Amino acid sequence: MTMPDTALKPIAKKVHAGQRLSAEDGLTLLRSRDIWTIGELANHVRQKLHGKTTYYNVNRHINYSNICALSCKFCEFYRKKGQDGAYEDSVEQIVEHAQKAALGGATELHIVGGLHPFLPFSYYTDMLRAIREAVPAIHIKAFTAVEIVHLARISKRPRKLDEVLSELKDAGLGSLPGGGAEVFDDRVHDEAFKGKIRSDKWLDVHREAHKLDLMTNATMLYGHIESLEDRIHHFCMLRDAQDEAIENNYGGRFQTIIPLPFFPDGSELEHLPGPSGLDNLRMLAVSRLMLDNFAHVKSFWIMQTLPMTQVSLDFGVDDVDGTVVWYDITKLNGTSDPAGDGAGGETGGETGGGGTHQEVGVNELRKTIIEAGYDPVERDTIYRRVERNGADWRVVDGNVMAEV
Repeated sequence: MTMPDTALKPIAKKVHAGQRLSAEDGLTLLRSRDIWTIGELANHVRQKLHGKTTYYNVNRHINYSNICALSCKFCEFYRKKGQDGAYEDSVEQIVEHAQKAALGGATELHIVGGLHPFLPFSYYTDMLRAIREAVPAIHIKAFTAVEIVHLARISKRPRKLDEVLSELKDAGLGSLPGGGAEVFDDRVHDEAFKGKIRSDKWLDVHREAHKLDLMTNATMLYGHIESLEDRIHHFCMLRDAQDEAIENNYGGRFQTIIPLPFFPDGSELEHLPGPSGLDNLRMLAVSRLMLDNFAHVKSFWIMQTLPMTQVSLDFGVDDVDGTVVWYDITKLNGTSDPAGDGAGGETGGETGGGGTHQEVGVNELRKTIIEAGYDPVERDTIYRRVERNGADWRVVDGNVMAEV
């Protein structure tokens, strides 16, 4: 391998020997301008774990409310009660969304929202039970760690995360998304996400979920006021937490890392430029290289775009997420992706222009993967292979794919 950046040579030796990279190695990678060597190294790991297989799923995002007690500087999503644009869906409305998703062949509901200061804990358990009763086959991935801590507070059990998670699981919760992590650094949190839980509490929630056999995911929001050192520290903390789950044989694990680029438009940090395309590719690749105990790296196409996601498949990424349909948290202005046919014949829709209808069909997802030279495989939420005939689907086998 020809390396313009000779500082990457010892790192390449470690990667090819299957050795864990250090924090210093991670910083060297993030500082390097040799994007092609970084991509080749990440692709080496990706090919070893997954070959040409690239995963996608048929899912629907539901944001039950944008009313939030917090006022994070980076967030364009939140509203205060009574403010223009504020909304909160009833349980009945959410069930309607779930039923439409089921008719379209969805295997997953991804449910998150703001920290609503007035909804009772029973709203969330009623929601889960109603969805499970209406569409029992759909997996419910719901509530970030930030929301779980909020639910523990409003249920008057702030120190009993395990009890709250257990009750939510009994009501129908199947797994946790990875949102709310932002960047694991107290300085960054105090400046940009003041009032939001810090890294220790976020990790506590996921640890308790793993003990309860719940699979979870992890994110990092990058490209705002954090440093490169902060990014690597974030990776190392996630890696240590996954080591703990593996060593203690918890039934749950982190499945996927989803690096999320920060979009400054409309937030209090809109004076910042946000990350570049090269930074996005570098972050996805370094995620694959640093998190050797994570099975999957996802390029969330809503925030990375489909063209960038295609390129990222050569930079360590093996998952492109799913059909999504509605996504109200981040709106990538000024871009659009072509529509495709949904699993149940539903047509795709607009992904840009500030709208919340950000859908892409299964045909378009598969085309995106195939054009990049990879093999599309539909999965369910916990990475079991799905066999499909239109809106009808089944899990082919019970074996979770590509564990580390």
